Amino acid sequence: MPIHNYGVLKGQAIRSKPGQGQNPHYQIQVVSENTMHRIAINVQSQSSPSELLYYVEDNYHHDILPGLEALGDGFHLLRGRRDLCLDYIRGNFFNVEQMKPLPYNVPGPDNDLNELLHKYVTKSIDIEDALVYAFGEKWGPEEKIDRYFGFKPGNGIHDIHMNQGNAGQWVKDNGVWQDGGLLLQFPKQKRWIAVFLAFQSQAFHTDDETGNRIDNAISCDLQGAVKIICALLNTGNQPRQSISLLNRGESKLSLDGWAFADRQKRRQYLKGYSIEPGSFLSIPVDDTINLSKDGGIITLLDNKGIKIDGVSYTRKDCQKEGWTTKF
Repeated sequence: MPIHNYGVLKGQAIRSKPGQGQNPHYQIQVVSENTMHRIAINVQSQSSPSELLYYVEDNYHHDILPGLEALGDGFHLLRGRRDLCLDYIRGNFFNVEQMKPLPYNVPGPDNDLNELLHKYVTKSIDIEDALVYAFGEKWGPEEKIDRYFGFKPGNGIHDIHMNQGNAGQWVKDNGVWQDGGLLLQFPKQKRWIAVFLAFQSQAFHTDDETGNRIDNAISCDLQGAVKIICALLNTGNQPRQSISLLNRGESKLSLDGWAFADRQKRRQYLKGYSIEPGSFLSIPVDDTINLSKDGGIITLLDNKGIKIDGVSYTRKDCQKEGWTTKF
């Protein structure tokens, strides 16, 4: 069953505290619509291994950003708003292969998750026009005083991490298009910072309906073998859009039954294509999918419907007619 009250909180960060204790969470106090909220971010897993996986990008681009910027301050429920929801696997928000484990509290400077979060959150606190967008599950309002920052009524948002692919007692939280994350916007700088977190116990191949893990979904030989490297999106004088692939593996691969998918999950199935080891292949795009010049995503699926690779692009990436966008 998916988590309840999934959405995004938009506001200004004013204080923070590092995670401590048995179940440590990095805490951020946020003011939004003259109401106080607390963002509680897991910095240690209750399952082994305890170190969370993280991905940070300090100059982040994705076509979700204009929609978020248009939101007013406050908490926004996002059920049914896939244009604004996070899904690490289906939304191509970043390459999950680049996530790395990091302990939450290690002696010395700049070497743990508390310090990594503090580095970026402090920038948001110090810059007057900076905004915080926290994706997860909302709680409150509560009658009791917030135990970290002392405001009343208590309000907040947690589950600021991937919320699918869980096992054991956390299976109940699985769902699609309900992942957590933290985005920081600096409007005057025209800059966004993205922080994405996951537990090492979670799986990155999940069912498209339930978000439950699919164990042994893909042969290890195929993981990372085929990559989307570029696409012709703004065709100019060219007759058709195209997507180019690279086979990084050591074997020739048949692409029969594979598919490209767009943001709306429409699919263009491939037939008669194969790709030699170490070779590139450009495939024309037909009208079964829509790769908008205003931004979108491209996902490559194998013949079992399992994601092999995925990329995102923005309107800015498609400005020059006839130019190929490199991923």
